[in-house]
Amino acid sequence: MMDSRAAAQAALPEDAAMASLGGRVWRPDVNGPAVVAIRDGQAFDISAACATMRDLCEAADPATILRAAGGDAIGSVAALLANTPPQTRDPAKPWLLTPIDLQAIKAAGVTFAISMLERVIEERARGDLTAAAAIRGEVTRLVGDDLQKLTPGSPEAARLKQVLIEQNAWSQYLEVGIGPDAEIFTKAQPMAAVGTFMDAGVHPISSWNNPEPEVVLVVASTGRIVGATLGNDVNLRDVEGRSALLLSKAKDNNASCAIGPFVRFFDSAFTLDDIRSTTVSLRVEGPDQFVLEGSSSIAKISRDPADLVAQMVNSHHRYPDGAVLFLGTMFAPVEDRDVKGQGFTHKTGDIVTIAAPRLGALVNRIMPTDQCEPWTFGSGALMRNLAARGLLYDRG
Repeated sequence: MMDSRAAAQAALPEDAAMASLGGRVWRPDVNGPAVVAIRDGQAFDISAACATMRDLCEAADPATILRAAGGDAIGSVAALLANTPPQTRDPAKPWLLTPIDLQAIKAAGVTFAISMLERVIEERARGDLTAAAAIRGEVTRLVGDDLQKLTPGSPEAARLKQVLIEQNAWSQYLEVGIGPDAEIFTKAQPMAAVGTFMDAGVHPISSWNNPEPEVVLVVASTGRIVGATLGNDVNLRDVEGRSALLLSKAKDNNASCAIGPFVRFFDSAFTLDDIRSTTVSLRVEGPDQFVLEGSSSIAKISRDPADLVAQMVNSHHRYPDGAVLFLGTMFAPVEDRDVKGQGFTHKTGDIVTIAAPRLGALVNRIMPTDQCEPWTFGSGALMRNLAARGLLYDRG
């Protein structure tokens, strides 16, 4: 990965001086995590004001707390990043964690036309990547590749659905892509995500997989969207392609959910409208010298982010500790890597960088799931640690 100074500059938004940034850091001296405010490239422990990121997100004005709360200086972003990679970490020094904790980790599927078509291809290929190229051409011929102007659930979408059914080309992925109901699924368990500069996991049973660069909204228990960050919804295309009922096996594996580097909270300088126009870039650098690059804009999304959140949190479905929501895969890499016509798949050691100018950069090394750090610190461990530190009390 890049050197710590360059990494710190990339991790922070281009307008970091005016950004309300919150994150989490592991503090070895207390054997637990701290909620931090990022100010002038330094991390300040504000756990006395907000013991968990969940508490910060539930506050009436998280941005004000981040700017005003006192706290010990833990170190620079550069120093924290330098000590985050597990293969070189000094366990006596602090390091960065993913910036969320108790929130449910949810994801919206097939919200972009191009990723919707790739899901249809996976389904028809039944997990066989060698068949994907031919199927891609056939699906595009039947459906087209410019569906972003089609409003999901609209009469026009219903008419297209009927035409596709008559041509025996309908798919469960088209149903959630252009039908009235969005696909909202559980990506991982609370506390299971990894952060920037940590290893991201790909299950070794998979031979066709890819990164999924996404914007991740941070949502309070009331359904109020309080901020955003970046995510990698690592996906096993062959596993999901065999059957949609294998979604959890394709999605929820050790270290297969990466979120970070920090949560940028909404304030007068950064709002949901800024998210709606965000462009996210992807870069994959392989140990075989392979390089893949791409980018796409949230402006191409088929469903508005606020509508997706409303379908996730409402009177029928509650999240008392809030939730984060992956907004959907903006593009799926299809460039051939080894064999012509077989498309892209990860290799162990790939470095994946997902970046947006006003959210920073999320960087992960791809490793087999059983070689990533095991997840051992869950909600119970967090509560015991906070209690021992005297941080569990009614803050009014």
